[in-house]
Amino acid sequence: MLPLVSVLLEMVSRRVWVAAAAATALMVMARLSSFADGEKAVPCYYIFGDSLADSGNNNMLQTVAKVDYSPYGVDFPRGPTGRFTNGRNIVDFFAEYLGFECPIPPFATATDVDTLTGVNYASGSAGILQQTGAQLGQRIPLDVQLDNHGVSVSALAKITGAAAASRHLGQCLYTLGAGNNDFLNNYFRPEFYPTSRTYTVKRFTALLANRYAQQLQRLYGLGARKIGVFALGQIGCVPFAIRRYGNNGSASGCAEALNDAAALFNVRLKSAINRLQAKLTDAQFVYIGSGSDMLMMVRQKNSTTVTELKALEVVDCACCTVEVSSGQCVPDKAPCPDRSSYVFWDWFHPTEALNSVTAAAAFEAVRPLVAHSSSVGESSMLRLAAAVQAM
Repeated sequence: MLPLVSVLLEMVSRRVWVAAAAATALMVMARLSSFADGEKAVPCYYIFGDSLADSGNNNMLQTVAKVDYSPYGVDFPRGPTGRFTNGRNIVDFFAEYLGFECPIPPFATATDVDTLTGVNYASGSAGILQQTGAQLGQRIPLDVQLDNHGVSVSALAKITGAAAASRHLGQCLYTLGAGNNDFLNNYFRPEFYPTSRTYTVKRFTALLANRYAQQLQRLYGLGARKIGVFALGQIGCVPFAIRRYGNNGSASGCAEALNDAAALFNVRLKSAINRLQAKLTDAQFVYIGSGSDMLMMVRQKNSTTVTELKALEVVDCACCTVEVSSGQCVPDKAPCPDRSSYVFWDWFHPTEALNSVTAAAAFEAVRPLVAHSSSVGESSMLRLAAAVQAM
């Protein structure tokens, strides 16, 4: 190559690099200024979990557990995104309460600059244990979600410097919601997994809670200091569980064996969180139990005065037409017209209507972790939280 051409190309390359670096710096400054003026309760929000929080991470995976098609997203502004519901999920509502103008992007499509304000790592069919959900295909287990967060942390450190990144991450909110699939797509699926033949429910819940605690400590090691952990809900009340296991005449109408397992896990999880809090005193760990009893409250709505719960009249059927083999919506079939009255969107996942009341109650547990948060719907949140505690 001619020397002059080589020099010119090098100059162009440097200018392109400088321009790119300048553009990145401007985006970083814009992101930083957006929370420097107090618009958000926290500067960033990182999300870990399963299909209850997945916002598109499974879209490119080879798995049954992906929903990047209609009617999913029928009530979401962007249409089908990979969310396992008709509209917003619980963490979408959390992001709104925290003052974020847009939903937190999934790791699958997030940019390095996105890491400044938060990333969603959640994956449908994923669990605390690596093997959970394997019969459905590819998924991103919690351990791998933490790996991905490590990638985000490294990217953030390159942008801001290690010290600034550490300070920044310590101010962020982190929520985790895992364990559902470890029961629904592991322990209670003996045709795929030996777990229930290897462990009693007591031993399995102990193993699961201990593993979760290790993962929470690993998240702490990546810089997290404000951590909220969702309790499991009544997994035995989802339509899939009732159809597969029956209710054995239980007063609740649910598969109580699954609910009992989830309740025992919650007891162990809460104890594990308390131990972590005592050990890692510079962090705040919160057990998000409010909202976990929402399905039972809906089923007993005649005994509640909460208007939002009384509106949810259909408790056992999915709003969409369901494929029996997957429990998910049949592609492109029109869903029920009155989605505000349905508890379940498909055989596993709640509608936006139930997500909204669950998020409002659950957020009260998280509120102490944040400097300030949206007052929109605060009275409703307090009413719902009080109703949950009264159950």
